[in-house]
Amino acid sequence: MLLNVVIIIVTVLLGGYLAFSRRLAKSDAWAATVTPLASIMGSGFLISAPLLGGVVGNLALFCMAALLVLAYAVGGAIRFNIRHFEPIENRGHGPAQDLAFLSRVVLAGAYFITVTYYIKLLAAFLLNALHLSTSDEIAANAVATLLLVTIGGIGMWKGLDKLEKLETYAVSLNLGMIGALLVALAVHNIVLFAGGEWQLPAVSSEISQRDLRVLLGLLIVVQGFETSRYLGDEHPAELRVRTMRWSQLISGAIYLVFIGLATVLFHGGLDADVTAIISMTRPVAMVLPLLLTIAAIGSQFSAAVADDLGAGGLLEDITHHKLPIRYAYFLILLVTVSLVWATNVNSIISYASRAFALFYTLQCLVALLVAWEKKDLSRRGLRLAGFALVGLLCFLVFAFGLPAE
Repeated sequence: MLLNVVIIIVTVLLGGYLAFSRRLAKSDAWAATVTPLASIMGSGFLISAPLLGGVVGNLALFCMAALLVLAYAVGGAIRFNIRHFEPIENRGHGPAQDLAFLSRVVLAGAYFITVTYYIKLLAAFLLNALHLSTSDEIAANAVATLLLVTIGGIGMWKGLDKLEKLETYAVSLNLGMIGALLVALAVHNIVLFAGGEWQLPAVSSEISQRDLRVLLGLLIVVQGFETSRYLGDEHPAELRVRTMRWSQLISGAIYLVFIGLATVLFHGGLDADVTAIISMTRPVAMVLPLLLTIAAIGSQFSAAVADDLGAGGLLEDITHHKLPIRYAYFLILLVTVSLVWATNVNSIISYASRAFALFYTLQCLVALLVAWEKKDLSRRGLRLAGFALVGLLCFLVFAFGLPAE
């Protein structure tokens, strides 16, 4: 009972501070950090433990570390582009500029997929909260379609700016819930250890060739840092470089602590249930499933609105503003509803990972071309080799990633 009270207090205090702190509201560094941080910690946090536990068992912590290292390396390429490519991006045309334009087209397509992904995940958590089967795809797709029509309709009618303001509160609630969940898991592990009951669960921890391909398809759980690349109108380059690094390091530490503490909760039959975090945490504290469900629904809705806005803005940019924003939202609605009915939630996770992996591949190629042209660049050979290797790894994710089943 006491732990339930502690969880509620931590959620309210941390979430309230993040949402209403005047100091944070006035901080440019926090504003530039929280956007990529919230994106990284959004839906990935909810699905990472059960999916990794179902695929690789007790090796989940090491596999998460590998995903984080790959993501940080990609972030290095994008940070390089912020510093060295952005100043020349609009100066004439060349291979780097052409690849950057192509990457924006790919990113717009990736946003279409992630909007679908967020809404399908929201629908799954909503059905779970109503004690309806999350395997009922018709019901889940109907709920997802209704939500997409609502978001798209508001976008075409009034624009999504007002809905975007809800993101601050949804992000604060989600981060507050994450802090409370880590406290609860730490207490749970300490109690088990003190009672001599702590042990690794008896689950399969072997990695087959197919499991490796499924892991490649989970890159989306650490995606989101690239948003710093497109905040140039709001923050200077060096601040975005610094805060992107902070957001990746902070989220990486949180992910590793979370997976490490959650491993004791793994059990057989996790399979590919994206809402399994609810049942996993029920033995820890009675209040956790409810708070996690609320945070999941709020964070997925705000993330879908944010990516809908991002996709609409990219479509305007790609078409040189020849496509009015309301028609852009209509196009996004048509594509996302089609994706809802053509995929299931696990396959859309894999498709989202692969789409962003292609975007990351192109960003690495841009960095490679820019580094090649800069003959006086420090550690030029090391950078060229690094960008080539990371680009190749991202292409492998794009080519071979599989959904969990």
